[in-house]
Amino acid sequence: MVKIILKFVSKLIKDKLSLQSEVLISRTVKYLLYLILVVMVLNEFGFKISALLGAAGIFGVAIGFASQTSVSNIISGIFLISEKPFMIGDIVEVNGNLGTIDSIDLLSVKLKTFDGRYIRIPNETMIKNDVTNITRYPIRRAQFVVGVAYKEDVRKVMEILKEIAGNIPGALKDPAPLLSLEDFGDSSVNINFGVWTETANVISMKTELMLAVKERFDKDGIEIRFPHISVYAGEVSNPIKIETNTKEV
Repeated sequence: MVKIILKFVSKLIKDKLSLQSEVLISRTVKYLLYLILVVMVLNEFGFKISALLGAAGIFGVAIGFASQTSVSNIISGIFLISEKPFMIGDIVEVNGNLGTIDSIDLLSVKLKTFDGRYIRIPNETMIKNDVTNITRYPIRRAQFVVGVAYKEDVRKVMEILKEIAGNIPGALKDPAPLLSLEDFGDSSVNINFGVWTETANVISMKTELMLAVKERFDKDGIEIRFPHISVYAGEVSNPIKIETNTKEV
């Protein structure tokens, strides 16, 4: 009976609400149905519901303080459902954990990371912390910093990077590629370089860009600078003689 009602509710709300709202409503209805079923069974066996409710009230006062966290998570879950900062299937980063939203429940959000971990994050944590939605928008910019030696012609390097951006498959022409000087490093001139692409392709796009830059720089003899330390050997110094003056008393 419960399954039949749940199927009816699922068909009723399907395509009318977001996926997480459908899941939340279906689970809430399921819990209510099971609660009603338990009450009906107890009533059939002659248990006095009023007495049970009275006992439940006493126990409710006793565990009220212990359930504050759960209540806070439920309220936070309602805010998450209504505000919709992320949806089921979105890729998010929270507290250093990057993964796909697997479910949004009354008490917690389930996150599946790319290295196969399954993380349960309380809703209150999701509300109180910064959450980065990686897939919120349809396009993203794949970017990184290119460091070249000071002896290189920076304007020429930027022209080459612009050419690479225009020839890379999957890169969007609009918005325009990112090309700007980052800073003068200890051993290199650092250039911000990036192109816009579809969100689903951003990781592979960054890989292809880096490979293209390395291959082109090798071909044109452009040095990709890296931090290094130069050690100069000098003459061996003689031992230092230390003299002390002592006076007899």
